[in-house]
Amino acid sequence: MAADATHVAIAHDSDIVEARRKGRELAQRIGFAGSELTIIATAISEIARNIVVYADRGEISLSEADNGGRRGIVVVARDEGPGIPDIERAMRDGYSTGNSLGLGLPGARRLMDDFEIMSTVGQGTIVTMRKWKR
Repeated sequence: MAADATHVAIAHDSDIVEARRKGRELAQRIGFAGSELTIIATAISEIARNIVVYADRGEISLSEADNGGRRGIVVVARDEGPGIPDIERAMRDGYSTGNSLGLGLPGARRLMDDFEIMSTVGQGTIVTMRKWKR
């Protein structure tokens, strides 16, 4: 993670709003506009909400990415929650261990260009997402 990353602690619904706002601001500085800003903010909201609902607390880190002159935003969500026992199942639309529609993780994956998830039961989950400027 870049040294100049913005970190937002996530424990309450108000933190989701803050992470979304800061992500949108960074994306705008990078050069994203219009619906791209909404897409990035929505993906951040989905992942941050999962932290609040399933892990109680965690952190969202936001930073700029550069891949050979291609600019983008990197969003990393970390928690020390219960972990996800079956990532493949969790990535299917409609699967939820809570009372949700089960669209958060697969929805965020569809909204972003790159999506990686690592999870260890009893230790937590790390989701890394990137959106590249077109």
